Amino acid sequence: FLSLVAEVCCGLFVILILSNFWFLGVLYLLWLYLDWEKPCRGGRRSQWVRSWTIWKYFREYFPITLIKTSDLSPDHNYLLGFHPHGVLAAGAFGNFCTSSNFKTLFPGLTPYLHIMPIWFSCPFFREYIMSAGMVSASKQSVSYVLNNKGGGHASIIVIGGAEEALNAHPGDLTLNILKRKGFIKMALKYGAHLVPVFCFGENELFKQVANPKGSRLRTIQEKLQKIMGFALPLFHARGVFQYSFGLIPYRQPLHTVVGSPIPVQQNLNPSTEEIEQLHALYLQKLRTLFEEHKRNYGIPEHKTLIFE
Repeated sequence: FLSLVAEVCCGLFVILILSNFWFLGVLYLLWLYLDWEKPCRGGRRSQWVRSWTIWKYFREYFPITLIKTSDLSPDHNYLLGFHPHGVLAAGAFGNFCTSSNFKTLFPGLTPYLHIMPIWFSCPFFREYIMSAGMVSASKQSVSYVLNNKGGGHASIIVIGGAEEALNAHPGDLTLNILKRKGFIKMALKYGAHLVPVFCFGENELFKQVANPKGSRLRTIQEKLQKIMGFALPLFHARGVFQYSFGLIPYRQPLHTVVGSPIPVQQNLNPSTEEIEQLHALYLQKLRTLFEEHKRNYGIPEHKTLIFE
């Protein structure tokens, strides 16, 4: 959906440049130049955009539910690790970029969903995603959010990233996390408490063409992902009036469970050993969160998370 909107926005910009109103396009380019760093400096959220009626219907379609397991004091900053990525990370968008009940469950906290910097280079589209509360996933951007001295900021990072989208098959519980430790270092550097978040149902929204590791398709997808920075999963779901084929996600409930915070003491120069220890603790807490709640959301007893 975001890709489609981005393409439309880019198309509108090209039309504007080629039309009699080309000077408006030039003015926007000037604005883009002056405002280029804004996605790395907290963005420019709009409660009006986040409250659009369409997002209410979006959340109710699946439906999307946010589950709280512990209080998060607004006196601290937090880094929420969202799992799994799924094909489109619909749960992350619905919970943190619209007027969901996040503010009700966690009063005093402002959520910032970090996404790939490339999206902010798209004319007009960047204005929309910033207004929804999305900011860049760059180190500079995460640092800006977590460096808030008064607390009350929550960085949400989809830890598995684009690579994990290629594992987004119904029933799959594989998370790309063993080599992803940058978020741990950032949490230590700024003393941000770590919070594991798991979205049950995220991988069930679409069916993806079989792409086991080592297959020709997977090899091509991984090479393209390294070149472009984002994955290209071949997926389908349902149509408007039929359920056999289309790009509309299946109507699968999404239950996003927010775990208990892992206290983190600020350490401006954490050692490799300290990063490894906190990473291992995070994995342990994430697995515990999954095991404690999987029975509530239809996960068979014998299935568990696979870290790779």
